[in-house]
Amino acid sequence: MRNTEEAEGLDGEASNTSMISGASSPYQPTTEPVHARSVLGGIRCDVDYLKSYFGILKAVEVVLSLIGFICIETIMMCSPCGGVYFFEFVSCTAFVVTGTLLVIFSLNVHTKVPHVNWNLTDLGNTAASTFLFFLSSLVLACINHKTGAEIAAVTFGFLATGVYGLNTFLAVRRWRRGNGSQRAAQSSEYMRARTASRGEMEARPELA
Repeated sequence: MRNTEEAEGLDGEASNTSMISGASSPYQPTTEPVHARSVLGGIRCDVDYLKSYFGILKAVEVVLSLIGFICIETIMMCSPCGGVYFFEFVSCTAFVVTGTLLVIFSLNVHTKVPHVNWNLTDLGNTAASTFLFFLSSLVLACINHKTGAEIAAVTFGFLATGVYGLNTFLAVRRWRRGNGSQRAAQSSEYMRARTASRGEMEARPELA
């Protein structure tokens, strides 16, 4: 009887040990990796951003850049062609970069790369696009053959300049507001640390 009870006890302990080791085993089958769920769960369409001033302005910028690029591409003959090529480069680059940023912000992809200052990146893009669109539109307005495609390209180029300029103004305000909030938070944390240190010194005079 004792041998039987000891055998049953050993079997029970072995079974419990197997269950514990199986529960803690890193090779348990899963239907979906946790990392994949967390990554895919963060990528979603941010409707609030698309309805905001920045989302609307960025969508308008993409459309104006694309229309300007299409207009300049319809020009078959030019002499000199420097202004045409310059406007073509600016409109194409603005369309690609601004379109990429629009996708990144509207899908919340920027939250997955927090070490990049996205507000400053957006500000740099809008400021550079404002200057380049204004310069290329001015050059094309001065050096053209008054064709319909050139006039349309100049018109959409100056419209894009205005929209990018407004976006730059709002981006500067957002950047300054963010820096002000960060400095205020750092100052508040510093004051709390000093207050805590002073309270500890008063509670323990031997430290002084």
